[in-house]
This record gives sequence, structure tokens and C-alpha cells, in this order.
Amino acid sequence: MARLVAAFGSSHSIMLVSQREDWQHGFRAVDPKNPHYFDKAGNHVTYGDLLERAPADAEAMVTPERMGERFDQAETAMDELRERIRAAKLDVLIVVGDDQTELFRTTNNPAFAIYYGETIRNAKRETSPNDSWYARARTMRQEPDADVNYPVRSTMARWMIRELCERDFDIAAMDGLERGQYEGHAFSFIHRRYLQGLDLPVIPVIVNTFDPPNQPTPRRCIQLGAALRELIDAYPEDLRVGVLASGGLSHFVVDEELDSGIIDAIRRKDSTWLAALDPKQLQAGSSEIRNWIIAVEAVKSLDLEWVSYTPGYRSPALTGTGLCFAAWRTLA
Repeated sequence: MARLVAAFGSSHSIMLVSQREDWQHGFRAVDPKNPHYFDKAGNHVTYGDLLERAPADAEAMVTPERMGERFDQAETAMDELRERIRAAKLDVLIVVGDDQTELFRTTNNPAFAIYYGETIRNAKRETSPNDSWYARARTMRQEPDADVNYPVRSTMARWMIRELCERDFDIAAMDGLERGQYEGHAFSFIHRRYLQGLDLPVIPVIVNTFDPPNQPTPRRCIQLGAALRELIDAYPEDLRVGVLASGGLSHFVVDEELDSGIIDAIRRKDSTWLAALDPKQLQAGSSEIRNWIIAVEAVKSLDLEWVSYTPGYRSPALTGTGLCFAAWRTLA
């Protein structure tokens, strides 16, 4: 039988494919143009609103020196997580991530999907000398030299789809990509930053966290995670299985209180607290916390061992990302 032996979580913010100088100077110019800001109560706000509400010491929180320190913290955490994933010696990694109009459009946008093709494509970077630093950073989740078709544990993925349907989950099933498509950033980041050279098959579990009106509730995310946990234990092949949550935590406004609450709930395996999260708090980038809720419920039999959290402030309005990296204790 398959065994759940390891679990991980990682932010995948554009900050993590940007350079130190972009943190120190670039985002300050870019963030005022972002339309996707919400306050802690879930109300839509502008960058100007956030700037007016920022504390008096906000500028001191985003000096080049402070932001350089945060950059180093995040890089160190990603290096640590990469080594932990490699040390787990997995046969398959179930990656729970979101899609932001990459594979789906608002014309047809399922709440949940699982990809079960034999491979999944990541595309070669397409860049121009005239590209901005931000445009170049976006391509860093793609391949430097040529398209790559990454392996998928397709037999297990197809079986999971059928079994989830038997448990009353309506799962969109994908056996391939349309012409010109490639895996979304929640998955390409994981391949590029952590899985290079491993030839580790994945199972992409795709969640509509971002786009209204059909984002799943935290309660439904808990239910899906619990079902995945049962299915991993029931799968008849002898496999070492890992689960990884991709995305989050709070953004595009850093909410340290929310992030701390989530990390604490994960540590104490408090499904009730996570299920009761107000969906109004899970908007824009913070919506990706749903990916963590699913994953942590799926790995409830494991104990959280290591967490690195960096409040990634990047402007005087305290916009940015709560950058979180985590690993559960790996079983032999």
C-alpha cells in the first residue's frame, strides 16, 4: 500500500523569482498599480488607502537594508526546503496549487481539478530586451533553454479522480493541455526551484482559489484534504507519497496576525479553526491559503517539524507577501 511519508509547504510569490534589488527598489514602483488589495476585513481598498492607514514606522520597515535581510531569509529557507524534499526519497509528490486564468478561464473555471496526463509541460521562457524587470521575473518560473515535459503519476491521479467522485466531489479531470498551454505558476515554480534533477512524478491538484464566484470554502477544503488522506492510505501500490502546498500566505497586503494564526493552527492540527476561517479574509493572493488548508488536512498524520516565515513587506503601504516555507517530519 502507498504511505504518506512527507509533506511540505512553500510560497511561490514573484518575490521568490526576483532579484535583491527588485525587492529593495522595484516593487515600490510596481505595487501602486496593483488593483487587487483587500484590508483585514475583506474590503477592497486601493494602494492609496493602504498608504494612508500605514503606521508611522512603515518607511523604516522597508529600507533597502531590511528588505535585503528578508531576501536572504527567503533564499535560505528555499534552499533548506529543497534539501528536505530531496532527502524524502519520494515516489510521487501531490502538489496542491491554484490556477489564475492559466489553464482555465472564467468561461469555464472548476473549483477543483486534477491533472492525469502522462506528463505536464512547462514552456521555455520568451523574453525581449525591452522587457521590464517585472516581466522578466514572471518568466523565471519557466524553462531557460527548452520546453520540459515533467512526469506525472498518471495512474494514481486517474484513480484518485474516480475515487473522489465516489465520495461526492465534483472534480474536473485533465488528461492534457490545450495547444500553447503550459503548467501554471503554482506548479512550475515548484518544478524549477525544488525538483530539478529529481525526475519525481507529481500529481497536480488544481484549486480555483482566486476567481469569484466559485472558490471553495475553507470547510470544503478541509473535506477534500481529509478525502485525499484516505485515498493515499488506500492506494494499492507500494509508494512513498509526499504532499506539497504551493502559494500563500497573506498577500498582496501582509497580514502577520492572520499568517501567525494559520501557522499555529497547522502546528496543533486544528481543522476546526481552519475550516472556520472567514472566506472574506481569503481574497486576492491570500486566497492561496486554501491550498495549505487542503494539504495540511491531507497530512494530519504527520507532525510539523520546521517553519520559516518572513513578512515580505516591500512598500511604504506595507504591501507584499507573507512568505512561508514548511516541512513535516519525514517518515523512514
